[in-house]
Amino acid sequence: MSEQWVGGDCCTPLVDTDTGRRAAVDAPALPEGDLGAYVRDAGNGLKAVNFLVDGITCGACIQTIERALGEVKGVDRARVNLSTSRLAVEFDPARTDPARIVGRVAQAGYRAVPFDPASFLADRAEEEKALLKALAVAGFAAANVMLLSVSIWSGHFSDMGPATRDLMHWLSALIAVPAIIYAGRPFFRSALSALASWRTNMDVPISLGVLLATLMSLSETMRGAEHAYFDSAISLLFFLLIGRYLDLRARGRARAAAENLIKLNAAAVTLLADDGTTRIVPPDRVQPGDRVLVAPGERAPVDGRVLSGRSDMDMSLISGETTPEAVASGAKVYAGALNLSGPLTLAVEAVGEGTLLAEIARLMEAAEQRRARYVAIADRVSRAYAPVVHLLALAAFLGWTILGGLPWQDGLMIAVAVLIITCPCALGLAVPVVQVVASGRLLRQGVLIKSGTALERLADIDWVVFDKTGTLTEGRPELLPDDGRPMAALKLAASLALASRHPLARALARAAGPVALAREARELPGQGMVLATPAGEIRLGSRAFTGVAEEAGADDPELWLAEPGTAPVRFAFRDHLRSDAASVVKAFARAGIGVEILSGDRPAAVDRAAREIGLADHWLAGQTPDRKVARLEELAAQGRKVLMVGDGLNDAPALAAAHVSISPTTAADISQNAADLVFQGRDLGPVLEAWKTARRAERLVRQNFGLSFLYNLLTIPIALAGLVTPLIAAVAMSSSSLIVIGNALRLSIGAERRTR
Repeated sequence: MSEQWVGGDCCTPLVDTDTGRRAAVDAPALPEGDLGAYVRDAGNGLKAVNFLVDGITCGACIQTIERALGEVKGVDRARVNLSTSRLAVEFDPARTDPARIVGRVAQAGYRAVPFDPASFLADRAEEEKALLKALAVAGFAAANVMLLSVSIWSGHFSDMGPATRDLMHWLSALIAVPAIIYAGRPFFRSALSALASWRTNMDVPISLGVLLATLMSLSETMRGAEHAYFDSAISLLFFLLIGRYLDLRARGRARAAAENLIKLNAAAVTLLADDGTTRIVPPDRVQPGDRVLVAPGERAPVDGRVLSGRSDMDMSLISGETTPEAVASGAKVYAGALNLSGPLTLAVEAVGEGTLLAEIARLMEAAEQRRARYVAIADRVSRAYAPVVHLLALAAFLGWTILGGLPWQDGLMIAVAVLIITCPCALGLAVPVVQVVASGRLLRQGVLIKSGTALERLADIDWVVFDKTGTLTEGRPELLPDDGRPMAALKLAASLALASRHPLARALARAAGPVALAREARELPGQGMVLATPAGEIRLGSRAFTGVAEEAGADDPELWLAEPGTAPVRFAFRDHLRSDAASVVKAFARAGIGVEILSGDRPAAVDRAAREIGLADHWLAGQTPDRKVARLEELAAQGRKVLMVGDGLNDAPALAAAHVSISPTTAADISQNAADLVFQGRDLGPVLEAWKTARRAERLVRQNFGLSFLYNLLTIPIALAGLVTPLIAAVAMSSSSLIVIGNALRLSIGAERRTR
């Protein structure tokens, strides 16, 4: 039998996956229905289709599905994304079809349906809501059962009679049993699904433990026994639901990113007919070759080329640069780019899954998939820990009933005590409690942690990659001082600039202070501002628009003011570095961590910034989203664990691809969603502080694991010997948890001492 544990996996096949699982490798065909509508061309004679798969909870689920599809004849590639439950398949249409793929996934124990982004978001929102309801029910029941348990425990040391104690037990059962049935459904359904497919997952032992404690408590209550353990069962379920909900929220980061990308590409399209009429259609009704109109203030819904019109486009999607790009006839425009000034007519070249925006989404998803295989240290430990615990409990039951001659009820009681005393609460708290303390400390310093494994990954880094614009710099152009520039020219230029939405015009207006708006000024999209006067036109815009000759070495963004009869006046702008950028880079370098810049900006601008912070020989410019991801993959292939710090929409795939990532709060929404941590403020220092905190947190986590194992080393032999009751086991288990919590609080105490 071939069994294999995969990093982070919480389940393993129970049958020989090398010879197939209950079915032939060439899965039978199923009615295709409308699946053909979701198939697209993947090139090289292959087709591609995306599915949404229900029931994916861990890395082993991914391996099970990918291995099953790898056995299907004609499937060239199958990849599952844990965060979005999205299955991407490339196949040879001559050898298989989507219906066979769906059938093979079903045989592996999962349900696959065509991936629809809108329904995906709705389904995940419903799943989160249902889990929150289960958590609320379990919490309410746990609180009330615990109150009754306190009364029962107090009665052991007072004059409470058996009848009163039994009444308390029945009241506890009345509250706990319905709550366990309702709140345990996420675990029970998953466990049943796994067992029905001849495999197991971590929900199987969880369900077994909760149901065993509940049934044992009911049996003890019916016998009028002194102890029942409804409080342990419902409390365990409550804490497990907290972990499951937090995990779903962490995976919701990918859902938020998908939602933002969908919003960028889901706007209605203004389609231009051959007779000149227009009509509003949904994006899926547009075909390559059609003509569409993009009004000022709208985002381009397709990839295309400009047929007519001039405008300024925010192309940060590609370059990361906030300075708009002037476009005219023949210029390439990408879906998601924001039209700032003038109406454009585009010839459609790509729509939907073929657009660059969809490619960025695929890059992000592929990157998140690779990083999802990273195994949290708690998972690595519990992978071996959980089977040992259950084997010990089974050994205690069989040993005392068969060899020891005890009644099965007493043997089961000892087994339950072993389960309780070895309950991995301390082990389970080892990481989360440190994360809570570290998160609180970083939050006070303006850093928000968004991923459960972010601190662990951040502590491991040996390379840092910075984006330039908006990351090392403040992301806002400022007018450079010029002693030779007349103040009157600045005021005049600002009066024209007030009528424009262009970022450089806004920076010019800010620098000039209060000025009166030139009401007669008009903006020529993609060119600049014009004001008609009796002496002639006054122009504010680019060199070409104002008639200024091109000059070598003019690297800074600029505007020119041209007045009749006077020499043109130049207004140069620069996005200044964050005040502590150089010191943060030097601190990482002193710690032996490599640092480089990866930017979509012009080489001259990147070179200047790199020299100012001491990275003259460690930068790459003009990087597109896919080239940034490729660079990070190159570093990973060299064994580097990379921290990516970026803010632009074009940085989102790289942020997802990196070992760990950080983004400022001024970043694009998609970039913030893709990042593991987000920091606020105008300084870069929080990035360095987050890394230092992660290093200290890692040491505390390892100490907590040591304490947990020491506790089990001391208590398990006592429990196996039958020397403790479940009540004493519960007290011991709680004490170990308190020790772990106290050790984690040292991180907060140390922080307070350092700030005094």
